[in-house]
Amino acid sequence: MRTPTQKGRFGEYGGRWVPESLVPACLEVADAFEKAWVDPGFREQLQTMLARHVGRPTPVTPAERLSAELGVRVVLKREDLTHTGSHKINNAIGQALLAKRMGKHRLIAETGAGMHGVATATAGALLDLPVTVFMGEQDVERQSHNVFRMRYLGAEVVPVRSGSRTLKDATSEAMRHWVSSTEEAHYCLGSVVGPHPYPWMVREFQRVIGDEAREQHGTVPDFVVACVGGGSNAAGTFAGFADTSARLVGVEAVGGSGATSGQAGVLHGSRSLFLQDEHGQILEAHSIAAGLDYPGVGPEHAHLRDLGRARYVAVNDEAAVAAAAQLARTEGIIPALESAHALAWVAEAAGTPELPAGSTVLLTLSGRGDKDIATLIARSEESRA
Repeated sequence: MRTPTQKGRFGEYGGRWVPESLVPACLEVADAFEKAWVDPGFREQLQTMLARHVGRPTPVTPAERLSAELGVRVVLKREDLTHTGSHKINNAIGQALLAKRMGKHRLIAETGAGMHGVATATAGALLDLPVTVFMGEQDVERQSHNVFRMRYLGAEVVPVRSGSRTLKDATSEAMRHWVSSTEEAHYCLGSVVGPHPYPWMVREFQRVIGDEAREQHGTVPDFVVACVGGGSNAAGTFAGFADTSARLVGVEAVGGSGATSGQAGVLHGSRSLFLQDEHGQILEAHSIAAGLDYPGVGPEHAHLRDLGRARYVAVNDEAAVAAAAQLARTEGIIPALESAHALAWVAEAAGTPELPAGSTVLLTLSGRGDKDIATLIARSEESRA
């Protein structure tokens, strides 16, 4: 996948659409990352920490019983087996190391499902950096398990009560807080969104997923599939296969389908595809998976869609819940509801011209489902009522 232009552009998307007061901070982060990423010492330190504290490399697991049911060969890249339980820790460790290198003394983060908040709190505890996490009030309620984990790790969790009280509003509040604290704090943004260099930087920290998967799988799969909210696990996965013949598929939630149904606009510091009304106002997103409850996608995903290099599809809540149950029943794995969206598309498309029988599918299981147990219990009770 490509390096953006000096202005942070992926085609017509990306850039740095921020208040003048944030431009110096963005430039500082860009300069620090560019220098760190070509520094063998920084790369070695990151690789060592990912091995010792995260558990990398994560395995690639053939899903044999699921494959037999679907008629396609499904192989899972197991980011659910990382320390903290999702891919978010790869980026959080990288940015925390960068913050120390920059001389920052505190981390700011936003979170939806809570996994990026937990990952940042973990990195902060490991590297002795205080952490403040902004989280929509609705997500605080439905992800109380992760709120406890963040606080137990020493982070301050700030409920955001504005707007839809979900990820979009938590991101807005985190960016506002960063404006007043750029001298001493680093904003550890959790996805491939936001102003340059974040979409590029987060993708590079997450490309360990795709690079490992490509080496572990050996041959090029027919399809590479990942769920997409902002899109960091998909961007990291796709980075390992963009120069191959593999067909890349990003799976969104129907209620947060920026790449599938969005229009070009600006939000959170970059130009990309967002759900908007006829007046260009950003619409509220909805998904049973808090991490997909975002009204757009990162700019590189928008560019990949326009190029035709990646295809983006949308799945509804019911299909995601059913796919989670199917994986649990066939493979003994309870996935995060975010990852279940990707599984649902595979289950729906298997054996059709979209995903022909006998195809090989490498799917990134971006997180485990511990955080979603209360939601799954509620859904089970509703179905029995």
